[in-house]
Amino acid sequence: MKLLFYLLFFCFTSGQVLAQIDTTKIKKNAEEEGADPAGEGDLSQFQGEVEEVGGTKRFCTSKVLGITPTKLISVGYDYQMGYDMTSHTEDKSIPHETQAVRATHGLRVLANFPVISTNKITLNIGASYMESNYNFKESDKLTSPLKTSLRNNPLRSTALSFTVFKPLNEKHFLLINTQHELNGDYRLDTWQSLGYLKHSAVLAFGWKKHERLQYAFGVSRTYRVGEMNYIPVFLYNYTAESRKWGVEAFFPARAHFRRSFNPRNVLLLGYELEGASYRLQNRNNEFASLQNVELRRSELRFRAIYEVQLHGFFWLSAQVGYRSNYNFNVDNGEFFRGFFGNQKYVMENKLTNPLYFNLSLNLVSP
Repeated sequence: MKLLFYLLFFCFTSGQVLAQIDTTKIKKNAEEEGADPAGEGDLSQFQGEVEEVGGTKRFCTSKVLGITPTKLISVGYDYQMGYDMTSHTEDKSIPHETQAVRATHGLRVLANFPVISTNKITLNIGASYMESNYNFKESDKLTSPLKTSLRNNPLRSTALSFTVFKPLNEKHFLLINTQHELNGDYRLDTWQSLGYLKHSAVLAFGWKKHERLQYAFGVSRTYRVGEMNYIPVFLYNYTAESRKWGVEAFFPARAHFRRSFNPRNVLLLGYELEGASYRLQNRNNEFASLQNVELRRSELRFRAIYEVQLHGFFWLSAQVGYRSNYNFNVDNGEFFRGFFGNQKYVMENKLTNPLYFNLSLNLVSP
């Protein structure tokens, strides 16, 4: 019953920020419009042109012509090829040890639904679940407490988020996003206390210059670097007059150059910074003297993404790229280190960088 309660909670009250597009309006002409991809800071779920209220007040919307189709439901699988993981501690209680990882892989599920859509305000919510399984080549020879923990328990992330788009007039808008993640090595039959939720937020002020350009400046509280940090953010969505190319970016989280062959075939080239802080609770007495062990995981993904319409509202998305490790260290407890803090890690880990692949089937907005 406890597991059922948590599943219902996340399915019906949580979300990952995604966008949507009216695909019934997509035509064969390559000049037709699209919608934004899923992700933090995306605005295209809020459709429509400049609205007139009461015959006087006019409001902008987030719609930008030509950007990639978005997903209501996405089911995918992520696979990283083999690499080496080297671990050590500052006090040398755990000496340098290098172990080969055969692969890191796992399921990724996203769902998104708008709940309020008016001239004056729009609210979008959704849900997401991700897992990472670590397969070591010589798993019976592991001595590092982190590696034995990863061998026995996959890392999981279940998230909810809320995005509010508030137009101020026909040229300016506010974007507010909050995300709440339960990250750890918890099992699905026992789960993890909601007291360990990680909270992120974005607040940005933006300009809608015309139908092909929007940008915004703001600040973010984020765990994308593996640990909690505060950073400035810049949203930029642009489509050229030809509708053949454009830019989709929410810097520094991600940025992509877009090439549209036609409304049903799109290629993206760029990167994404992906990360979270995971509580390691099922560690079988590893780090036994520590109360709240957390793995700070962060990686840069340089990638090419090809998205194609299969039939009707169903789209296929295929990624291939290079995963570059940014952070994979262990801390004790939650605290703010920032970019300039000098607090020592409980354990430091270095990962070599493999190729990765991601394939997903997506249902886009009707």
